[in-house]
Amino acid sequence: MSSDQELITAQALAKELNLSVETIWKYTREKKIPYIELGNKQYRYILKDVVRALSGLKIKEKPGTYVYQTEPIKEFTYQEYLRLPEEPGYHYEVLEGTLVKEPCPNVNHQRVSRKLQRILEDYFWKHDPEGEIFNAPLDITLNETTVVQPDLFYISGKQKDIIKETRIDGTPELVVEIMSSPGSRKDRLQKLQIYLKAGVKHYWLVNSDERTMECFALRDGVYALVAAGMDEDTIQHPDFTNLSISLKNLW
Repeated sequence: MSSDQELITAQALAKELNLSVETIWKYTREKKIPYIELGNKQYRYILKDVVRALSGLKIKEKPGTYVYQTEPIKEFTYQEYLRLPEEPGYHYEVLEGTLVKEPCPNVNHQRVSRKLQRILEDYFWKHDPEGEIFNAPLDITLNETTVVQPDLFYISGKQKDIIKETRIDGTPELVVEIMSSPGSRKDRLQKLQIYLKAGVKHYWLVNSDERTMECFALRDGVYALVAAGMDEDTIQHPDFTNLSISLKNLW
């Protein structure tokens, strides 16, 4: 991923945001995103500035792909979310007022999720028997305009009051998102910021296609990468005593 102030090309920006280059050029022409002109129609962008400019907008580009939409829309609320009709093969989330529709996970995604859930259940059964591990689909309302369904999440025994009859109303201790294309940009960019603002202490990203796992922990108001591995590595998490995750057992 590009650094905060690095100037990148339209092609690199399109790759970071999972958009077409044509869409980037369109937004440049329409001045919907900030850019720097180097002369002779040479444009460069700063990723974080573009993401900020696109926040609160919605983009439609490819079916089944998470993107924003070009026209400002009214913020979607939890009550409106509850009235959505079920649609086989898809699930919804509301990310800071924007309704997101995505295909349901594939088989490999679900296998990885099930195996990791078993590891976490065994661990927390010993270290926090009053805590619980949940898996999607189960709503978490972080506020009235943010409703998420993480693949896995942990509610500690001290947080039991946020467990309601039909949802979790509050911030989990740990959230795990299992990424797969095309939704990985959403998990790495927007949802990371949402969980950060909500105060989720631990955010893990697992890429079931690339066989990687990254563990972020809240440190001084930002997420720090405290553990990571790939393929057949074993992850030892510094914040969870004796938690050892052999990645080869996930794939």
